[in-house]
Amino acid sequence: MPANLTPQYRAAEERYRAAPTAAAKLEALREMLAVIPKHKGSEKLQADIKRRIARLQDESQRKRPAGGPTPAWVIERMGAGQVPIIGPPNCGKSSLVAALTRAEPRIADYPFTTTQPVPGMMAFEDAQVQLVDTPPVTREHWVEWIPDLLRRADACVLMTDLSLVDPWEPMTDILDMLEGRGVLLGEASSEALIDIQIRTLLVANKSDAAEAEAKLEVVQRMAGDRFPVESISVLHHAGLEALRRSIFATLHVVRVYAKPPGKRSDRRDPFVLPAGSTVLNLAEHIHKEVAQKFRFARLWGRSGVFDGQRVGPEHVVEDGDLVEVHAG
Repeated sequence: MPANLTPQYRAAEERYRAAPTAAAKLEALREMLAVIPKHKGSEKLQADIKRRIARLQDESQRKRPAGGPTPAWVIERMGAGQVPIIGPPNCGKSSLVAALTRAEPRIADYPFTTTQPVPGMMAFEDAQVQLVDTPPVTREHWVEWIPDLLRRADACVLMTDLSLVDPWEPMTDILDMLEGRGVLLGEASSEALIDIQIRTLLVANKSDAAEAEAKLEVVQRMAGDRFPVESISVLHHAGLEALRRSIFATLHVVRVYAKPPGKRSDRRDPFVLPAGSTVLNLAEHIHKEVAQKFRFARLWGRSGVFDGQRVGPEHVVEDGDLVEVHAG
């Protein structure tokens, strides 16, 4: 066994040995991987932990029951995408959800007010995005279902507090703990065993705090190319409109409008598709029979050369395109 194993690692190892279920063992193994010192002397142990994680994951997939009650943290996905907001205590997550949606999460000056996920719908132009307020996360106060919530999500908002002495420190803790549990946020690579990588927007709240500008520069430097960064003040509603656009952009989706042949266009209710979708993908969303009988389409918008251009099924649509599908 390598030297310099930390008390946190040894505590996680004890939890692994005493764990009564496979799920508890998997959680302890991920904690061990997250906190183990990363040096050459621990490489064999890291590889062994990763093998045990992979084996338990395979076993859990094979044994997963088809039915059973739905956990309280499972939120039905609605709108253009589901975006949990993750962050440390009192960074303003609940206030942000209240400001951007009609949800009414509990808001107080003391930490750990939120104990369950609280969804709310954020309007962005003619689309709706589902934001999910979550309990605060620290090394001492870890919420077991947070990684599973993120695995079901379409994107994530990682939130920090510019009034802290070091607003990046809680980000390091959160990222390390999630990575140890198989969830990687943002554009980054990892040596850990990763189940899912999630597009993430970093939001720095309390831009009105003392020395906030200097602290924001530190956050931006530490974020690098991994996360786009938005600076806001929920208290003064500063930067919230730009934030709406950035959250929508993080989803990496496009809004496409369908026009029935011979009828006027209706741009009030777009189809929301993954970026890179084709005209045929749109036809499939309209109705499977429309896709099966697809002949051609006419297109107005950014992806076309001219208005009313005739395109085939493999034409890639862009945000704001209007498509008239001909089938039969």
